[in-house]
Amino acid sequence: MQFLQRLEQTEARFDELTRQMTDPVMIGDGDQYRKTAKTRSDMEDVVARYREWKKASGEMEQARSMMSEADPELKQMAQEEIARLEPELTRLEEALKVLLLPKDPNDEKDVVLEIRAGTGGDEATLFVAEIFRMYSRFAETQHWKIEITSSSESSVGGLKEVIALVSGNKVYSKLKYESGVHRVQRVPATEQQGRVHTSAITVAVLPEADEVEVKIEDKDIRIDTFCSSGPGGQSVNTTYSAVRLTHLPTGTVVSCQDEKSQIKNRAKGMRVLRSRLYEIELEKQQAAVGAERRGMVGTGDRSEKIRTYNFPQNRVTDHRVGLTLHQLDQVMDGKLEPFLDSLTAYYQTEKLKKDSAAA
Repeated sequence: MQFLQRLEQTEARFDELTRQMTDPVMIGDGDQYRKTAKTRSDMEDVVARYREWKKASGEMEQARSMMSEADPELKQMAQEEIARLEPELTRLEEALKVLLLPKDPNDEKDVVLEIRAGTGGDEATLFVAEIFRMYSRFAETQHWKIEITSSSESSVGGLKEVIALVSGNKVYSKLKYESGVHRVQRVPATEQQGRVHTSAITVAVLPEADEVEVKIEDKDIRIDTFCSSGPGGQSVNTTYSAVRLTHLPTGTVVSCQDEKSQIKNRAKGMRVLRSRLYEIELEKQQAAVGAERRGMVGTGDRSEKIRTYNFPQNRVTDHRVGLTLHQLDQVMDGKLEPFLDSLTAYYQTEKLKKDSAAA
C-alpha cells in the first residue's frame, strides 16, 4: 500500500510540474524553469513505468472478471491474457522498486579517474596504459571528455600512474563500481620461459566536487611551480608551468603538468584537489561506505582484486558478480557495458534487500 501511495504521489507531483512549466511566469524565470524541468525529468522514468503498470493492472482485472463467463472460448482467452500479464506485472513492479530507491547524489557528477601501477613492476605500468586506453575508448562511445591532469611514464613506455578528469552525462553513475584492484595475467614480452605472470593495478573513481561543496581557503594551500618533464627529453617545457598544490590541513598533494599554461594547470589541479577533499569528507560522513571503498582499492596487492584480465585465455572475470566473458579483446577496446550493467543490477538488488529487511 505504501509502495502504491508513493507512486500516486510521484505521478501527481509530475503532473503538477508539467502544468507549472506551461505557466508564462515560470517560462519567464529561466533559473526556476530549469530547476523545475530537472525535477520533472528525474521523475519521468518512474511515472512512465507506473502508467505501464496501471494499464497492465487494469487489463489483468478485466481478464479475471472474464473468468466468470460461461462461454468457454472467452474463458480460454482470459486465461491466455492472465498468463501474459502476470510476468509483465512482476517485471514492472521490480523495475518500479529499483526506480524508487534513493538516488546516489553523486550519480550526475563528473569524475577524477586515478590509475596506478601496483605489484608487477614494468608489466603493471604497461597495464595501467592499457586500462586507461580502455576507459578512454569507453568514454568515446559515451561522448564524454577526458582531460589528463598528470601522468608518469615508465622506462618501458607504460604509465606508473595517470590522473584524468572525465566529464559528460552521468559519468560517476556508470564508472563508480570500477574502483578497486584490476589484475592482469599474461606472458610478458621479456619472459624467456613463456610463463604467465600476474600483475596488479589500482583504479579509483572519485566524484568531482564543485566549489559550493568544498570550500578551500587560500591560506590552506601552498603552490609550488616547476618545469614539466616530457618523454625522451623532447617537447620539454622549459618554463615553470607545472603546478604542485599542497592542502596544508590534510597534507593532500596534487600535481598537474599537462597544460603549457600555469593558470590552466592550476585550475585543473584545483578540480582534482577539491574532489579528493570531497572524498575525505564523504568518508568521514559515511564511515561504512568509506571503509568499503578503501577495502576495494586496497594496497595494489595481487590477492585483492575485483576483476581479472587473463590474456592467454581471452577471458575477463568480475569477481563481485561472478561474471566471466571470453571477450577480453573487446573489453580492452572499451566494450564495458556487460560488466557495468551487471554491477549496477547487483548493487541495486543488494539495496532492495537492505530496504526490505529494514522495512
